[in-house]
Amino acid sequence: MSATRYRRFLKLCEEWPKDEYKKGRDLGTFLRQRVALAFREGENTQISDPEKCDQMYESLARINGNVYRQRFPRIRDTSFTGVTVEECKLLLSGSVQQMDEEKKGLWKTLMERFSKSPEDVPEKEKAPEK
Repeated sequence: MSATRYRRFLKLCEEWPKDEYKKGRDLGTFLRQRVALAFREGENTQISDPEKCDQMYESLARINGNVYRQRFPRIRDTSFTGVTVEECKLLLSGSVQQMDEEKKGLWKTLMERFSKSPEDVPEKEKAPEK
């Protein structure tokens, strides 16, 4: 019986879409890793709780089949913020997060500015004299 479960999970992993924008953070990649861990011995893996395994499969299959999206359709494809799906994908992609990491934080900028001696500060940053 575990061979059937293993094949069903493999089929689900094949059908699950992979988001190229979220490298290392993709739900499909995470799912594939978890299935590989759970079924280390392939079809010969002994499952300790078959009911829980079947329940997990059914839940993931409903998510993959867009059951809830069809049952509860949205009026618009935006969130309460008004951000569109395309904008949300761009914001969640790794490229925007890399840019944020490259930018200095406010704390680092302030620490650098206040740790400099007055001679190191350019003229336009100096406070006007009274």
